[in-house]
Amino acid sequence: MRLMDYVQAQKLVNSYGIRSVGSRYVTSEDDAVAFASDDAIVLKVISDKQLHKASHGLIALNLDSEDKIRASYRALEKKAQQLLPYKILAQKMVRGGIEMIIGGNTDPQFGKILLVGLGGIYVETFRDFALRLCPVGKKDAQSMLHQLRSCKMLAPDGKSEEMIVSLLEKASKLFTENGMDELDLNPIILHDGTYDAVDLRLLSK
Repeated sequence: MRLMDYVQAQKLVNSYGIRSVGSRYVTSEDDAVAFASDDAIVLKVISDKQLHKASHGLIALNLDSEDKIRASYRALEKKAQQLLPYKILAQKMVRGGIEMIIGGNTDPQFGKILLVGLGGIYVETFRDFALRLCPVGKKDAQSMLHQLRSCKMLAPDGKSEEMIVSLLEKASKLFTENGMDELDLNPIILHDGTYDAVDLRLLSK
């Protein structure tokens, strides 16, 4: 599988009206500090050789001071030497909220399938997700959301339900129109009446 470059993937995702958290590659400690601009940030190692960043210590969260940013940048740079070539991505930190996943896979018999459920670490723990064949329209998206045990947690009111339904429709179009075989938006953090996708993986053969 070929992993799309993160910044390129972010531009594509944003072009479908899907919000993603502010991000850019940084090439030094000073660059990372400048990106933070007094906000808390996250630093991540991006490499085709290791797609699972959290479980391999390739992500540093809640960096809310210059000292933390510099120390974390140096530590990640050291770990990443085994993963050449690599890049370090800086992102604005999103605090609080509920994590959701939207994923896509390509079945050799049935074609493209979209998934929605609780995100982050809860995907494997609770296995609370719903699947539909693409394309996913409004009624399909509503049905997927209502199927989840966590529906009321993710969408406590009509406005948040409309937001998630619209997001599922957009993700279905993104997945079906760009020749990709896998889609992983996880986590998407639902917060303050909106959301931000904070990790994006778009893969093709």
